[in-house]
Amino acid sequence: MKSLGRTFRRRALATASPFLAILVAVTCLGLSGGVGCAQTTDTPGKTDTTETEFEEFDRTNFDRSTIIDNPWFPLKPGTRFVHRGSTTEAGKRYPHRLVTIVTDLTKVIDGVRTVVVWIEDYKAGKLDEAELAFFAQDKDGNVWSLGEYPEEYFKGRLMKAPTWIHGLKDSRAGIAMYAAPRLGTPSYSQGWAPSVNWTDRAAVDQMGQKTCVRLRCYEDVLVIAETSKAEPDAQQLKYYARGVGKVRVGWRGQGEKLQEVLELTELSQLGPEALATAREAALKLERSAYNVSKEVYGETSPAEHMTSARRP
Repeated sequence: MKSLGRTFRRRALATASPFLAILVAVTCLGLSGGVGCAQTTDTPGKTDTTETEFEEFDRTNFDRSTIIDNPWFPLKPGTRFVHRGSTTEAGKRYPHRLVTIVTDLTKVIDGVRTVVVWIEDYKAGKLDEAELAFFAQDKDGNVWSLGEYPEEYFKGRLMKAPTWIHGLKDSRAGIAMYAAPRLGTPSYSQGWAPSVNWTDRAAVDQMGQKTCVRLRCYEDVLVIAETSKAEPDAQQLKYYARGVGKVRVGWRGQGEKLQEVLELTELSQLGPEALATAREAALKLERSAYNVSKEVYGETSPAEHMTSARRP
């Protein structure tokens, strides 16, 4: 249960205990470096609508799919996000730094051209995970996640790469962000990949909030609660600001193991030279993906450099 790299990612819906739900509903959530305070419903996202295991994906509903301008989840090529915080592992807190770059690469998955996002996650100053993630926006403004290639390291050695790509090994694309998130709507799948136990789900938890991070304070913040079948009594809370994207990550639930907290500390637009460097680093990771994940990633077409990745 993490956030792309450890922060665009998450898991599959489970309900917290009634006591915890009531407690959270009246509690101001305090997080390092700022505060997100709100009153929530007892069962965020619950309606009479039946929730589905995975989302119905229609590849014909994409046109200018690499123009990702959803106000809650904008992915403009060259944007660089840096989030800093910590996680708990074996009872010890470790500092984390998450660097996310929207590259000027695209990759076609099941006929849909996606934007390639390159993520690096550093734990205590050392690279813990590197990832390629693939996103596309449909005609209705919803942003979809079509797959991920994560490499996880230990003491500099590659340990595993639990890859999932829409359309391969029974994997299904999921919603990264709806065009118009609303309270009271059902939870939704963020991707479905039983081969790598990827069952992350999300629901709108709070709206109209204020949160302050080291970079600045944000108004009208959207909070999404994410969970998974593997961690039933745990939720990761992601705070999104209009026109920016994710500005904070928090948690709640007695089953939350990592207890990850992150906040946006840097937001910049790369120049041509720095963007070219990021592009080459992402392509290097893709070359590794073709070698490591031959049965999944090896079945995909290569990423392409577009003079404008905002072009379909």
